[in-house]
Amino acid sequence: MRWENLTDESGHGRATDAALFGADAVTTRTFDTPEFRGITFHEVRARSVLNRVPGASRMPFEWTVNPYRGCTHACVYCFARKTHSYLDLDTGIGFDSQIVVKVNAPEVLRRQLASRRWQGDHVAMGTNVDCYQRAEGRYRLMPGIISALTDHANPFSILTKGTLILRDLDLLVRAAQVTDVGISVSVGFLDTELWRTVEPGTPAPERRLDVVRALAEHGIGCGVLMAPVIPFLSDHPDSLRDTVRAVAAAGATSVTPLVLHLRPGAREWFTAWLGQHHPHLVRRYERLYAEGAYAPTWYQRRITRQVHDLAREYGIGPTRAARARRIRPAGPASAPAGAEPVQLSLM
Repeated sequence: MRWENLTDESGHGRATDAALFGADAVTTRTFDTPEFRGITFHEVRARSVLNRVPGASRMPFEWTVNPYRGCTHACVYCFARKTHSYLDLDTGIGFDSQIVVKVNAPEVLRRQLASRRWQGDHVAMGTNVDCYQRAEGRYRLMPGIISALTDHANPFSILTKGTLILRDLDLLVRAAQVTDVGISVSVGFLDTELWRTVEPGTPAPERRLDVVRALAEHGIGCGVLMAPVIPFLSDHPDSLRDTVRAVAAAGATSVTPLVLHLRPGAREWFTAWLGQHHPHLVRRYERLYAEGAYAPTWYQRRITRQVHDLAREYGIGPTRAARARRIRPAGPASAPAGAEPVQLSLM
């Protein structure tokens, strides 16, 4: 496994100037409990946890925090699978079962937020792998991360499929009193059979909608990222309607569709899954994704139009980009000391 001189997470193959953590700072653990059986945790002491999003990204934020690499949600389509190859780890089963844990993330973040170079920009979480995946139940990194951001009145957002976020509900309510907090839950479809095979490590879609409902009851608006819409499996008009109707009933403030995209690493793993569970669709996918990682524009526009029409019918709308609130006047763009130079964007 390669810990030193990691390639940057943008996937351009350029080595970072300094290792994000050294091999002498890595502790490997396994736990003989049912929820963690077959999973290996690599505990590292990170030198930086604030990651700058590449300038070419379309994301409405510039900075992310990712306390984990790899994800036990085991979503077969996860675009972040490729990032495991930067550590010489397998992007299939290895991504699902070899989890890197930045055990000192809360302390490092607090130090970086206190730096005079930090300008108080919006910080997004859950943009690479889920910060409320199963490992968070043991390592409990998010309470310290949320507290650090709250103490600095630093705006932030969280995207998750994990119901564990409700453990930190009181912290989120407190944070929302002093800064801008955006929460989004990912629910692409309601089909139980599809969920069990394509997102085997995640809470059921209905449980995720319970998260939306609970947040709304505590005064925290929550949007739903309807992702992914999976061609030929969850894109039927009836499926789209059922999902949007349930999202609206849960009290979501918005719903935004995202059609499945298949980057290298994820593409191979998803194609193998498709061949096993839906072999009759393999040729259709080859044609639909013949031009690259993304479905054709005409298809994406069709799905977006359908979902937005349904959202209007049920009284909700698409997500608007959150505005990051600064805690001091904006100055020239600068990075906190020790910040990782780039971070893979969400889409």
